Formats: sequence, structure tokens, C-alpha cells
Amino acid sequence: MDQNAYRRWMAGGDQKAWQKPLFAMLWLISLGYGLAIQLRNWFYDRDWLPTYRADVPVICIGNLTTGGTGKTPLVIRLCRYLESRSIHCGILTRGYRSQEGKLTDEPAILLKSCPEAKIVVNPDRVAGARLAFEQHKIDVLIMDDGFQHRRLARDLNILAIDATCPFGCGRMLPAGLLREPIKSLQRAQAAVITRFDRVPADAVERIVEQIHSINPDMAIAKAVHKHTHASTMHGETISLEELTSLSVFVFCGIGNPEAFQSRLIEYGLNIVGSRIYNDHHEYTRRDLEQLMTEARENKANLLLCTQKDWNKVAMYTPKEMDINLAYLALELEFVEGWDTIEALVDAVLVK
Repeated sequence: MDQNAYRRWMAGGDQKAWQKPLFAMLWLISLGYGLAIQLRNWFYDRDWLPTYRADVPVICIGNLTTGGTGKTPLVIRLCRYLESRSIHCGILTRGYRSQEGKLTDEPAILLKSCPEAKIVVNPDRVAGARLAFEQHKIDVLIMDDGFQHRRLARDLNILAIDATCPFGCGRMLPAGLLREPIKSLQRAQAAVITRFDRVPADAVERIVEQIHSINPDMAIAKAVHKHTHASTMHGETISLEELTSLSVFVFCGIGNPEAFQSRLIEYGLNIVGSRIYNDHHEYTRRDLEQLMTEARENKANLLLCTQKDWNKVAMYTPKEMDINLAYLALELEFVEGWDTIEALVDAVLVK
């Protein structure tokens, strides 16, 4: 069972009778995992586990669940806001490098989208924070995907919550998608509900109500994932309208592939084939060769993926390809509440 089928299975949609005992076992494991996480948080809440405070303000962008909630575009939006105020920004991420030593995944996207920021890749958040300040003399540090990494103290916690699966089926890993209990919302000061346009308005209101039932003071913003255009391996730009005239083979290895694919259908793209990988899939040359073969078999004239996938597959792209390769550019568009986020950030900077 691949990762995406597993997500549907956890939600209860694809469970067969003989699989229910397995799910019960996962549920028992999740109880133990949840207890361990709660105990760890309890120690941190009472300062019984040590925390390190950086020499600059730390703003954490995180989430409660696994999968793509929109953290990376939120980090980019926040970084650009800080740069617009001439504030020297550092971004701390736990990302990794490919076997060739190149940045992959989120770090590469951040580097391209925020060229003025100092990107520090280190799974040890404390060591990374020290490095960012000592080597780059930054004014503020944004910690990407750091809500669960409590050893580094932060001045502001902002959570990205995907409206299509806001609370991970209500269960902890591995029986659900929650990385920690929902009551951990109490530690955050703001939440950005992403993809809120993908669910009915009353569903969004229920999400807001649940958040405020746990943290009445939580500031809430709403944003949508907006695709602007496609960029090809040759640096060309293809508008969304132009994409509809092409035969497209789609591939991705992200946390929420269903949302990506449904968007493409809404844009009216002629999707002649697709391949879905697990989140954070490490692409190889063989993968690209296989994708090219399948695209040819389906008579596609464009291979299309997310920017996250592009950064990992582009290194294997030959100079000459008979099928063009492109990624769909994405940004986070705030519909409501960004001014509140700005005010919280400004308050942190003047402390």
C-alpha cells in the first residue's frame, strides 16, 4: 500500500473487514505514541527539559499533521514581508541534500524564492540557530517545520492548517495524521487555514470554532494555494491558459497529491497520464527515464510536476529531451487575516 492509499485507508474509506484488526493495532500504537508526546510536552511546559534561546527573535512555522499543509509558501510569504522592511532574515530548515550534495526539496525552493535570506540546513535546530546568527548576523530567524522541535525557544508560533484535513482524522500517528494532540494549539499564537476554498464555508467555520474552543486568543488567517504559471527546464513561462492546449503527463511526490491533481482538472488541463510517488520521494535517473517512457506512451508533450518535485528531478534532466519538463509555480494568496499576522510579527521584532 503506497503512502497516499494509506492516508485514505486511515480515514476509513478503503478499509476492508480483514484490515480492521490491523487498524486496531495501529490505534493501540498511536495511544502509546500520543502518551509519549504528551509527556514530553508536559516536561517542556514546566521547564523540566532545557530550551535554548537564540540571540535573535525566532518565528516558527509549523503544523499539527503530516503531509503538505502549505508551510513552505507561508515561510516564503513571511520572509518576503521581512525583506520588504529591510530586515535581514534567516531561514532554518531540517531539509537534506541529495547524494550529489545539492539542496533538494523545500531548502532549494526557499533558496530560489528568497535569494536575500540566509538558508541554514540543519536537523539540529539549536546548532542551526547558533550558526545562522554567528555566520550571517541575521536580525530574525524563521524556523521551518519546527513546531514539534521544542528545544529551540521561539517568540511566535504560526501553524498552517489544511482545511481539507485539518486535524489528521482526529488520531495520532500511525492510526491518523496527527504529529501531536490537537490541544497543542494552545502553544501557538496564530493559524493560517490553507486551501479553505476547497471545502464548504460551514466546514471552515467548524474548523475555526474548534481552534477557538482550544485557544480562544488564536489569531486566524485564511489563504488559498494559487498557481500562477508553469516554468519549463529551458526557463520559458507557460500561462495556465496555454497549458490547456497541451497533452500533459503529471507526476508528484508531495503530502497532498489529490489537491494538486484536482486543481489541474479545474484548470481544464488535458491530463493523459500520471504517476504519484510518496511524499519526499528521492528521484533517480531511472525514475526520470520511466516518466519519459510513460509520457511518450500516452502521447504527452509536457511532463508537469510541482516545484518541490522539480528541484529533485531537474538534476537528472539531459540537455536534450523530446518532451518538455515543467513545474507549476505556486504561491499563497491571503484572503483574510494577513494584516493580523503582520501585526504579530511586528510585535515580536520590537521586543
